[in-house]
Amino acid sequence: MMADTQQRPQPLITSHGAERAFESPITALTATADGLAFAVGTLDGDMIFAPLAASRTPESWHVVHVHEAAITCLSHDPVQRDAVLSGSEDCCLTRTRTSGDMTALYKGRRWVENLAVTSTHIAFSYGKSMELRDATGEKTLKALDHPSSVTGIVFDAKGKRVFTAHYNGASAWFVNSDANNVRSLFWKGSHTGIAIHPKGDAIVTTMQENDLHGWRLSDGHNMRMSGYPKKVTSLDFSRNGRWLATSGADALVLWPFFGGGPMGKAPRELARLNGIFCTSVKSHPCHDAIAAGFEDGTILLIDLSSEQILPIRYGNSQNDAVTQITFTPKGGAMAFGTEGGSVGVLILNHQIVT
Repeated sequence: MMADTQQRPQPLITSHGAERAFESPITALTATADGLAFAVGTLDGDMIFAPLAASRTPESWHVVHVHEAAITCLSHDPVQRDAVLSGSEDCCLTRTRTSGDMTALYKGRRWVENLAVTSTHIAFSYGKSMELRDATGEKTLKALDHPSSVTGIVFDAKGKRVFTAHYNGASAWFVNSDANNVRSLFWKGSHTGIAIHPKGDAIVTTMQENDLHGWRLSDGHNMRMSGYPKKVTSLDFSRNGRWLATSGADALVLWPFFGGGPMGKAPRELARLNGIFCTSVKSHPCHDAIAAGFEDGTILLIDLSSEQILPIRYGNSQNDAVTQITFTPKGGAMAFGTEGGSVGVLILNHQIVT
């Protein structure tokens, strides 16, 4: 489908949205909780706000200089629905509204590298510490120390537990426990990112090697997923948890988390682009579909049931790898960012994912 440019269908970014080029690589991306805008973080510390109402007029997207160094993480704000939270290499955590109003929530000595939120809590990390705050971000509830630098944070779906990735494994904490009792999940090596099953059945970490490692939370059973030609930099569970989507190959790799999997089962591979590696994946929040971005800038939307592949964007450059993809909370729109500084926003209607 991708080889013959004369026959391939029109990309959806052309008919349903638009994109704009910026001078700095895109490092972070999120949607506001109200679903009305996307916020895009750059290597230069700028925040780009792209309202859905202006999805076809990218020249109207506005830029706010929020940080003095690269934005490392972004999340919707659990309190102010038109705002986002951002962490940066300038050692700050900041709340920024789409109007451009900013509030500093934290200023430290180490980079704020990871961030996760629920409706009641904010968790962010700097160095070996993870700080847990209330939803306003103004009250510190506890600071949790780790044996090494925290490389990923995720809450379970109910917000009762928070999980972190770090060297030699992962840690689990009960958010509302008075005691800082930690459950340690050990696996030797450098763990660089983390994802949790939607039902809280398992967590999976990316590794410095070309592997994934997981733990079944009911009994701590180890799960190893290997065979990647490249390091996995992006992973996300499908909305119902049946599949774990990952980058790391020249196709979208899907590990089965049903029927006893993934132990002893081979992964499913879809949307192969021979020799062009997947760099970013994101699950649609309401449909069984995965968006996959590739190192040449190609973005595809794959329906897991029918295996239908819809082109969002065709790539044409080895220097324009897709770094970020996200959807609005109800999945009505999506946005992406690339290493070359391109940002795209498009509206998805009911005909796109069935």
